Amino acid sequence: MTEKKNIRKLEEGIKLEVSERNNYGGYLCLDTLFSAQKPISDPEHHDEMLFIIQHQTSELWMKLIIHELNEAIHCVQIKRLGRASKILARVKQIQKQLYEQWSVLETLTPSEYMQFRHVLGNASGFQSVHYRQVEFLLGNKNEKMVNVFPAGSESRKVLETVLDSPSIYDVFIKHLFDEGYSVPEKLVNRDLRKPHVFNQALMEVLVVIYKRPDQHWAMYALCEQLVDVEQSFQQWRFRHMKTVERIIGFKQGTGGSSGVGFLKKALELTFFPELLRLRTEL
Repeated sequence: MTEKKNIRKLEEGIKLEVSERNNYGGYLCLDTLFSAQKPISDPEHHDEMLFIIQHQTSELWMKLIIHELNEAIHCVQIKRLGRASKILARVKQIQKQLYEQWSVLETLTPSEYMQFRHVLGNASGFQSVHYRQVEFLLGNKNEKMVNVFPAGSESRKVLETVLDSPSIYDVFIKHLFDEGYSVPEKLVNRDLRKPHVFNQALMEVLVVIYKRPDQHWAMYALCEQLVDVEQSFQQWRFRHMKTVERIIGFKQGTGGSSGVGFLKKALELTFFPELLRLRTEL
């Protein structure tokens, strides 16, 4: 009895001869992407590849968050709050990917990491221009952070631009003001290079929205999306801190920070203080 080979035939419509630029790898520039993993430990340590890919993929996800936040800001400015809410829902899902990635890095033991940590030199996530852009776009402005990047560098120019531009919370507050809500004018004419500071009058406006959500649904829905994004960001910060604690304990960070202590302080920061405080007032 002849044994039949379990070989699936290709469908006739499948294109086999595709130019390199028009195929899957060409469209995604995979040759460039896959050539960017360059361990420098000598001899090469097996786990350095994990460390590099973990951080490179995080940078890609943050690049997408920046792309989405800029669009959400634009949508609020042109009064498309529904579209902005939808985009922020996507941002939350991207943040979920970043959060879950820590479980991969957590498989790196202290003994393994110590075998190649020295090759990082002063390199640190503290120097991530993408991470800093995300913080600025969400409203945690800090002029001093720009100095981490060399004067005249493209990274510094990008951060200066974001620093001078309104955050997602700034444009939402202005939208409330433009719609006739009792938002203090000083909040829409403030120095955008500074972080937003809690304002009692703004919270009272938001309390009105939350007490009558059906009458203010677009604003209410957007507020809740902002809270989701903040909560997801805080969860990511916490997981980051615990991962660092698990791998290096309380050693100083490669970039010169206090490490875990520095990351714990970041957990005290908030982007949208009125949205969190109003819960107590309802």
